[in-house]
Amino acid sequence: MKIVSHSAGVLAMTSGEWRIWSLSDGHVDMEATLLRDAGDNPFPATVKAEDRVRLSVNCFVVVSPDGQSVLIDCGAGGSWEPTMGKLGAVMEEAGIDPASITTMAATHAHEDHVSGLLTPDGRALLPKLDAILIGEDAVKGFLAKTHLATFRPLLKPVRDGDRLESGLQAVALPGHAPGHVGYALRTGEDQFLFFGDVVHVPALQFADPTISWGYDDDQPTARITRLNVLRQAASQGTWIAGAHLGRPGIGRVASKDSSYIYEPAG
Repeated sequence: MKIVSHSAGVLAMTSGEWRIWSLSDGHVDMEATLLRDAGDNPFPATVKAEDRVRLSVNCFVVVSPDGQSVLIDCGAGGSWEPTMGKLGAVMEEAGIDPASITTMAATHAHEDHVSGLLTPDGRALLPKLDAILIGEDAVKGFLAKTHLATFRPLLKPVRDGDRLESGLQAVALPGHAPGHVGYALRTGEDQFLFFGDVVHVPALQFADPTISWGYDDDQPTARITRLNVLRQAASQGTWIAGAHLGRPGIGRVASKDSSYIYEPAG
């Protein structure tokens, strides 16, 4: 992988004939008590109710050698805190025309992954969008978002192992949310896994992958998924790209005893 440019909001890369961008939609500060140990208790035990952790919110654009452009997750738009919803401006900084993107691949249906289909002022971010890929079991969650009703006809459910026209492959990553999927990519030079919400707080969860997140739908399953993903990424040299990894949102994993070390790109 070769880094082409790097700023606070944009990391542009090439790998073989592929082009890849990591784009910041902003950040959100959340209650630190959402970090949970294996017994579903706040971690660490000394954490206070007023303590906060900052989560980056990242999105990714992948352009195949034949020019197909896919946006992986799209941020929060104007649906949540004003510290998010920056994707449109960051795409402009990156020189990415929103009209060039016809497919959005969602890792799941939480607000900070799908609501960015609409900009904070209510416009469609991607004017030529004709497909929204989403895990089968995540469709119900998307349909519940009435503000996204206009996008329902574009939904195209995917299953574990589905190979997509863009060159991506859907990978089931259960535990965090219904239908949570990642998207794997092999470029001929590198392999990538865009893994959504497998990790929320990198500073703690790489060192101790058993720490879970309070919004994980099934914490034991999410814990197993995280351990498997980190183990495989470390052994295979996979680039991991996560919605809540600290900027630039993409890097590699090295194993150390029973824990892992995250090595950000750039």
